[in-house]
Amino acid sequence: MPSGLFSPAGNSDAFPQYVSPIQRVDSPQAPKLGQRLPDSNIEENDRVQVKALQGERYRLFAPCPQGLEEALSLELQALGYENVQAGRAGCHFDADWIGVMRANLSSRLATRILLEVSHAPVTNEEDVLALARVTPWERWFGPEQTLRVDTSAVRSPMQSLQYCNLRAKDGICDRLRDLEGARPSIDTVRPDAKVHLFLDETSATFYLDTSGESLFKRGWRHDKGDAPLRENLAAGLLALSGWDPTKPLIDPFCGSGTILIEAAWMALGAPPGIWRPFNFERLRCHDQRLWRDIKDEARSLIAPRLETPLIGYDINPTVLDAARSNLERSHLTLETIRFEQGNALKIRPETEAGWIVTNPPYGERMESQDEDFWPSWASNLKQNFANWSVNMISSDLELPRQMRLKPKRRFPLYNGALDCRLFCFDMVPASYRNNEAAPDASEDAADAE
Repeated sequence: MPSGLFSPAGNSDAFPQYVSPIQRVDSPQAPKLGQRLPDSNIEENDRVQVKALQGERYRLFAPCPQGLEEALSLELQALGYENVQAGRAGCHFDADWIGVMRANLSSRLATRILLEVSHAPVTNEEDVLALARVTPWERWFGPEQTLRVDTSAVRSPMQSLQYCNLRAKDGICDRLRDLEGARPSIDTVRPDAKVHLFLDETSATFYLDTSGESLFKRGWRHDKGDAPLRENLAAGLLALSGWDPTKPLIDPFCGSGTILIEAAWMALGAPPGIWRPFNFERLRCHDQRLWRDIKDEARSLIAPRLETPLIGYDINPTVLDAARSNLERSHLTLETIRFEQGNALKIRPETEAGWIVTNPPYGERMESQDEDFWPSWASNLKQNFANWSVNMISSDLELPRQMRLKPKRRFPLYNGALDCRLFCFDMVPASYRNNEAAPDASEDAADAE
């Protein structure tokens, strides 16, 4: 059994469509904050005020890759969050400020955690300006921090989103100048405070981005391979497949190792955000000592070793070198995952049952592949992987027909801009297998969506 140990420390996303109606959680305006302590972004005499801020409840939105909404909803509920509502490309939920920090730290599926700070009906750009002016930005950031504002819309009647974005920035800066005598500087690359304005047919909503860089950026992946999966999509494949973290897992087309590294972190109980920074750490309300305690508690729950066999195969040795490099950077020991050069058509399982979760080559990556590849791959699965659960993401919707296998389930997903399906097959022993026919056209058209 592997005995991998957790090592010692060492792009604009598309904004999701608005889900309405949702419950509002309003909070009173906080007073201005001033001089900071060396180890904290607050004054000593403001600790009581910050504790009150941490006790308030907020309405949050966690965007995610399309197709993972229900899986994200289940994850958030398992993490203890309340009033979770799945919508298109994300989930709404309620949390206090400590919950905001923990959601950033622990969610494997979310792309970011957005905190709703204000919402109102709007009919023109001047209404956007007015809403920005009455929103209590000073409780979160001030002139000493840099600012970025992004605007997106669905079916909004506004003539110019660029002008709406400008009016939003004007309103935010005007309020801070009137209250504190200065305006924040704009930084579009690495701002301290990042605000999202979302417009729909009748209203505007301001969100504060508490994450910063997208949460799928765990801080370890440099070598991406030819067609990398984002880390939260890889975690989503594992969730949708029903993988039991105590059971063996094989990725026959492992590439740079993303699926297996995500699986190792899941099996160890390692929070995906434990090694990266977040934008909430730059806000006025941030309490560094409390955040340090939250992370220390999370680290104490990480399993000391991994007993689950995790094996990755790829025919390309250069790609395997990249996978091993990613493994080292992910704070896992090299014994945690076995990366071996191997042909998917010839690999054999080492246990009687387990899971295959993989992102096989498709589209341009398949141009040089023999047309008999998929039937041959299916034959290997039928002959050698009885009692295994086989789960494959592909943009080729004809894949089950080519393999002459009928998926038990299929999930619609997007890998970047590619419309894909996660096909889930339960391999059965030959003695239980009747004459297998390829799925008919009606089954290809009717996804389990």
